[in-house]
Amino acid sequence: MTLLASLAVALLLSLAIEAVEGGQVRPISRRPADLLVRVAGYALLMAFWFQFSWRPWLAGFSCVLTVAILTIISRLKRDVIGEPLVFSDFALLPQVPRHPELYYTRPLSDPRMAVPILVSVACVVVWYAVEPTILPREPSVAVLAVLGMPLILVALAALSGQGDGAGVLARRFPAPDLESDVARYGLPVTIAGYALRWWAGRRADLPPRPRRRVRSDDAVLVVMQLESFIDPARLGGPPLPLMEIVRTRASQFGRLRVPAHGAYTMRTEHAVLTGQDADALGFGSFDPYLTHGGREPTALPALARESGFETLFVHPFHRNFFNRAEVVTRLGFDRLIMETDFVGAARVGPYVGDIALAERVLAEVRARDGALFLFCVTMENHGPWKPGRLPEIDDPLEQYLTHVANTGRAVEALIDGLTGLPATLCIFGDHAPSLPTCKPGFGETTTDYAIFEFGLAVEPARLRRDLTADALGRRLRQGLDPEADATSVALPPS
Repeated sequence: MTLLASLAVALLLSLAIEAVEGGQVRPISRRPADLLVRVAGYALLMAFWFQFSWRPWLAGFSCVLTVAILTIISRLKRDVIGEPLVFSDFALLPQVPRHPELYYTRPLSDPRMAVPILVSVACVVVWYAVEPTILPREPSVAVLAVLGMPLILVALAALSGQGDGAGVLARRFPAPDLESDVARYGLPVTIAGYALRWWAGRRADLPPRPRRRVRSDDAVLVVMQLESFIDPARLGGPPLPLMEIVRTRASQFGRLRVPAHGAYTMRTEHAVLTGQDADALGFGSFDPYLTHGGREPTALPALARESGFETLFVHPFHRNFFNRAEVVTRLGFDRLIMETDFVGAARVGPYVGDIALAERVLAEVRARDGALFLFCVTMENHGPWKPGRLPEIDDPLEQYLTHVANTGRAVEALIDGLTGLPATLCIFGDHAPSLPTCKPGFGETTTDYAIFEFGLAVEPARLRRDLTADALGRRLRQGLDPEADATSVALPPS
């Protein structure tokens, strides 16, 4: 009876938490089938915690606390990025204590983090001592129970990925629809359901790597992914000289529809490097690098390497962030230049400056021996923008505008350095900045992009065309193979 009582209390409180959080904006579904799925999710969550202690009230409290924490974090994330918590976010957890500043949190050594954690651990220890376990007293039965509970949970997860279980899961979650699914089934069920659907989809066969003609020229293709870059005039900032250069010298430019607002650089990066849209990725769209880990033989760097280009990835930040070093190597980059290669480089705020990065890019272009494909990811304008970041500038927008001016000067330096060479330069923003003046929904998740072509006998025509990030990736294939598919769904001019 104690177990049933604690389960009933946990289910009711968990349901109340999500009902209150959704409110009138995202009211929970009242359909009996949806409520049954939601409540079953709470019960499985309680079973997960129960297996560690065999104490009903501790497991019930842990279930309620988990739902509350997930709900609070999801609410905060939705306010900043416009998207609720998803399963792939848990893969980023190891990065949070190593790079707390990037996740708008504090290091574990900070008392505001350390004290609540220590108090929580102490409360659990006391609870263990106060509440008796309901584990059977017979040793052999107790061992079977301790081993059986996790095996049952693992078996349920495994069965959901095959046979009738997979069919039921696919009918509940046919395609990613986060807001609708959270309203119907609740956050815990949606997180678990999406994770299982993603895991099943990872077994999809990869396309074969096409054989390419090896080229012998010294063509240069530089692609520069600009951190949090949009035209500052869209935020009410002063005109950026670079944008006038884009309008008068770029062969193609416009707005770029990217997969997310304010974060998830890897989504845009993957879209450009592979030319794959989110629909093709299914549940892998939330973190494309998790799905195949870079094992995508038709990615742009792999095609470049097959075409005889040296492939170089440049990013002045940690190798392990997003597991980038391993992922981009598998994507086809022969050489990586990362933070340890920028020792002594000028920093603006906490990160290596964009102008210093542009200088390194040009140095690599000058030192090339044959055709070169260089993909560069800037870091200077990464958030958060908070007091103390820049001397005498505490306003977040002013900090952003200071950094974006440096980004503009860095791109201008690249344009000057590549002029006269058989080169193509593509620049694009990975996502809009998560600033107080740039909330989710701003500009329909569009940034800005431009393509410059140098060393041509005939001046290229100017084309204003708004694209999606994956369409830009397909457009860049033309620099490697003029017969490559560059078809896309263009966005209406804005």
